Amino acid sequence: MTRLLLLGLMLAFAAPTAAEDAAVKPHATVRVRLVTSAGTIVLALEKQAAPVTTANFLRYVDQKRFDGTSFYRATKVKGAPGMGLIQGGVRGDPARMLPPIAHEPTTRTGLAHGDGTVSMARGAPGTARGDFFITLGPMSSFDARPEDAGDNLGFAAFGQVVDGMDVVHAILDRPTSPGEGTGAMQGQILAKPVRIVSARRIR
Repeated sequence: MTRLLLLGLMLAFAAPTAAEDAAVKPHATVRVRLVTSAGTIVLALEKQAAPVTTANFLRYVDQKRFDGTSFYRATKVKGAPGMGLIQGGVRGDPARMLPPIAHEPTTRTGLAHGDGTVSMARGAPGTARGDFFITLGPMSSFDARPEDAGDNLGFAAFGQVVDGMDVVHAILDRPTSPGEGTGAMQGQILAKPVRIVSARRIR
């Protein structure tokens, strides 16, 4: 009886729960290499967790719509050195834009805005197209917040920087033009945008 009880306890501790098993097995991702004028950034995109957003980004990559665009915005968090975001993409160019996509909130995908998260820029939910941003430092305020009033759906996180965070930090540190940009983006436009030379899947 004691042996059976001990064996049962050992199996209970040895067998992972469903949550632990999911944590051990990472989601399937697709890697994309962004070659920029400041260096190379490699992204791992969450095709399982955020299928709609990842598929949209890959359409821009596969159709070479990001080639020749830029990282054009750098936003720093006041009082928190090294924290903020950089934004890049087609910047509203009608010749490059594809139709908008359905919004995938973090409450649905299970993802979160941490250090090096790749997420979609948007206006209203369901308007994201070909502009994206990378966070530096944890940015939980960008996650969906169902308890808040108004637009509480946050931004659609869909990947992670797996190589090149030094390049992301270097872009954040570049000077911005005080008079450029409108609304929330005023003073956050890079004086010299960082060119995205190419964006390709890594086979």
